[in-house]
Amino acid sequence: MYSVEPAAVRYDSGMGPAKRRKLFERLRAADPAPTTELRYRGPFELLIAVMLSAQATDKGVNKATAKLFPVANTPRAIARLGPARLKSYIKTIGLYNTKARNILATCRLLLERHRGRVPSTRAELEALPGVGRKTANVVLNTAFGEPTIAVDTHIFRVANRTGLAPGKNVRLVEHGLLKAVPREFRQHAHHWLLLHGRYTCVARTPHCGRCVIYALCEYPDKVKR
Repeated sequence: MYSVEPAAVRYDSGMGPAKRRKLFERLRAADPAPTTELRYRGPFELLIAVMLSAQATDKGVNKATAKLFPVANTPRAIARLGPARLKSYIKTIGLYNTKARNILATCRLLLERHRGRVPSTRAELEALPGVGRKTANVVLNTAFGEPTIAVDTHIFRVANRTGLAPGKNVRLVEHGLLKAVPREFRQHAHHWLLLHGRYTCVARTPHCGRCVIYALCEYPDKVKR
């Protein structure tokens, strides 16, 4: 679980429904159709990319999958690669030994239990080796259109820092966001908050001068414009 970063202080949110709606209206106006920066075609490629992205950058994952997917982009094709060949494609990514083992085990289960297709339920996804709640949420949201929110380090920071949904751990933040985000914004909330944290509300010194939700943010130490 993520701990609260120094820049993501703990405090009670006074952000009411009207302010939350305005916050997401502004994020939507700035980016009407946000999506993942991982490059993929179809649910299986997305699943593999997200599994590889743990403790790695999207840019690094995209470099690896640009070489892997043209060679093998189905469960059967990746299973046929075997450990050594699969690792040769993903060795630039952190924890590649563990990830290779989980990916191969996942491919076998997809073939044995799901006819080679990525399941569309949380329980079935989380039963796959190396697939936790966050990965399942990303796949459900991005591949299957479910209004889930996968709390990564960026979303955890933004939710705490802005006062949108403060929480001491990722499950509390996820629960808070699912309650706080108006239903009409829930489908894209994951990507709006992630991208906002990645490029604007960064960990050390947030770029408040270009923040579209500056006036609504309740972070007591936000940088003055």
